[in-house]
Formats: sequence, structure tokens, C-alpha cells
Amino acid sequence: MWWRLFVLLAVWVGGVLLVYGHQSVFAETPQTPPKPPALATEGPKPPPIVPPTREEVDRAIRRGVDFLLLRQNRDGSWGSAHNTKGLNIYAPVPGAHQAFRAAVTSLCVAALIDVQDSRSEVQEAIDRGEAWLIANLPRVRRATPDAIYNTWAHAYSLQALTRLIRRHEGDPAKQAVLREIMESQLDRLIRYECVNGGWAYYDFDYGTQKPGGSTISFVTATVLVAFHEAQQVGLKVPEKLIDRAKASILRQRKPDYSYCYGEYLKMRPLHPVNMPAGSLGRAQACNLAMRLWGDKTVTDDVLRTWLDRFFARDGWLDLGRKRPIPHESFFAIAGYFFYYGHYYASLCIKQLPESERPDFYGRMAAILLPLQEKDGSWWDFPFYDYHQQYGTAFALLSLASCRGSAPSKPAKPPEEKAVAQSQPVLR
Repeated sequence: MWWRLFVLLAVWVGGVLLVYGHQSVFAETPQTPPKPPALATEGPKPPPIVPPTREEVDRAIRRGVDFLLLRQNRDGSWGSAHNTKGLNIYAPVPGAHQAFRAAVTSLCVAALIDVQDSRSEVQEAIDRGEAWLIANLPRVRRATPDAIYNTWAHAYSLQALTRLIRRHEGDPAKQAVLREIMESQLDRLIRYECVNGGWAYYDFDYGTQKPGGSTISFVTATVLVAFHEAQQVGLKVPEKLIDRAKASILRQRKPDYSYCYGEYLKMRPLHPVNMPAGSLGRAQACNLAMRLWGDKTVTDDVLRTWLDRFFARDGWLDLGRKRPIPHESFFAIAGYFFYYGHYYASLCIKQLPESERPDFYGRMAAILLPLQEKDGSWWDFPFYDYHQQYGTAFALLSLASCRGSAPSKPAKPPEEKAVAQSQPVLR
């Protein structure tokens, strides 16, 4: 019997040595950087455009800022539950509207900071918005077991608070107050994380204390982008929270790096909303979030391909703009993806080499400037009295990046032949 035990022991020792030997060999072998699937770097190309001039971009930004100043509420916030229509989205009171107003106010504050308008009235508006956020953000909660709109408020407040903390450089007392609010918003996002990781804005399945419904890809991406900004000013985000969120987005990513709307649709990859055209408005946010948090497969080529696709097929998003019913347009696109998608596309442009940015920024400005309304606003979906405010904020956040690379003089229009040759084949 003893010799059998000896043999078993020898085999076990040999196996251990073999495993550790292989591990040491693997550790010393340089790994090949991961590559995205070929489908993620293939797509249509946009035709040539004439980029707006710096003066035109500045004028549009000024008009947008003036609109936000005019529409700021007396208490310092933006947006309200007024201005309803015959068909309103599900918004149980008062919690849903507390969340909407907090999210929209956060976006407006962030936009006014980013455009760097030094006028005293703009700085006063930021101060009033900041005071409202400090007083009201701690009160924002889940409206009902099935309505979790507060996720948007917590995410966008992190971005506004990040900018406000930087704005108060040299005032540690005010920064301490803002950091405390920021920690409370992180706590809410931890509390309302879905059981499978990531975040959503509905839980129609279970209504449990920790949401048990489907994770939504672009909501999770929105939170991850906000986390990445907030950590630049010292917010400590739990690593496991990030890992679970990234895993939820990966479960929804297709080989061409389009993304399912939510996990409840991941078994229906050919549903129109999951197709590349249906994913236009959220693929930018998802690609950006994954890249910011270490996904090496989201290369410059992937971002470049999806930006080309975004500008080549922007018309699909535009067909849904201003439609009153969500997802009634082609590819089940909802109107509220329009300015959201352009904002995250502008952040994707920042990830590319500096030499490549001017062309993309020019395309961004060429789309946004003609869509500005007579009153200086931008909007894409009739939504109580929030749509003009959030649409204008998203547009200003996007245009703030375009301004630096805009040409000082009007560019020559592209030749008709060149335009005809570059028309994309929509697929």
C-alpha cells in the first residue's frame, strides 16, 4: 500500500511543479494585445462637410447659454413637471420629478461651467444651481419600486459636482461640502445597483429593494463615465462595483460593438433596436465607458469606426427627433437618444489623437448648429418641461469641445464629385 501512496504523492508533486512551471513561463511570455473583432472596425464613411466657423460656434453657444439663463427656476434649478401633453411617460409623483429636475439641473450646471462664459450673470446662475443641488440632491430617492429614474440624477450629479469641486479650487471648506454630497450620490448608486451588476431606470420584474430587473446598457455606461470623471477629484469607487457593471455591458455587446438596449433583449440580437442603426445613440457611451475602465479591445479604430458610422447614419437618429412616442421611429429609436448620443460621441472624439479630432468636431458642429431653435434651445423629445433644458445642456457640452478646432474662416465647400463618390452605403 505504501508504494501506491508514494506514487500518488509523486504524481501530485509533479503536477504542482508542472503547473507552476507553466505559470512562470506564461508570466515571462509577452502577451499579444487583445484585438476587437473585425466587424467592430468596418462600417460606412460619412461624406465631406463644410465645418462651421469659430464665430458661428461661439454665437450658437452664446444663444444656448442665454436660453438656460432665461429658463432657470427661481430656486436655482432647471425643469419642472409642467407643460404636459396628451401622452406622458410614466412618472410617479413626486419622486420621478425630483429625479428629473436633479438630473437636468446637474446637466445645466455642467454645461454652463464647460462653456467658460465669464459673464457675471452666468457665474451667478452656476452659484444658484450649485446651491440647489447641495440642498436637494440628498433628498433624491427611488420614486416607487418600479421607477428608478433617480439613477440619472445620481450619475449626472457626479459630473456636475466634479466640475464644481474644480471650480472651487482654493476653497477647501466648500469642496468638503461638495465631496460629502458626492459620497452620498455614490452611496445611492451602490444601493440601487441591479442584482446582476449595472443600473437601470425600471424594475417591472420584481420591485425588490435591490433592483432585480434588467440592466440597461446605456444607463450603466452613463454611470461608469460619471464615475471615471469623479475619481479624478478623489472619489473612491469600489472596484467590484465597476467590474460587475463592465460585465453587464459585455453581456450585451455584439461582435460589431453595437449594444443591446438591455439585458432583457440580449437573446434577440436582431431586434431592430439592437441593430447598428438602433444602437447609434448608445454605442458611443458604451464604447467610451468600457475604454475608460480598461477594455483594451475598444481601440482607436473601434472609436473611429463608430464615429464614422454615427455621422454617416445620423439621419436615423434625426428621424426619431421630436417624435412624442418613445421608440416609434425606425430601428425603434427614441427621440431622447439624439442629443444624448451626440454628447457621448463628443467624448469619444476626445479619446482619439489630437490630429484627428478637428474633422469629427467639425461634423458635430455642422449637425448641431442648424438644429438650434429660434429661442436658442435644442430639444429632441417632448418631456414635460425638461426637454429644452436637457437638450440645450447636452448640445452645449458637445459644442464646448468643438469650439477650439473650428476654422476661423469659412472653408471651401467640397466638390460635388467628391461628395457623390463618398456617399455611404447604408447597411
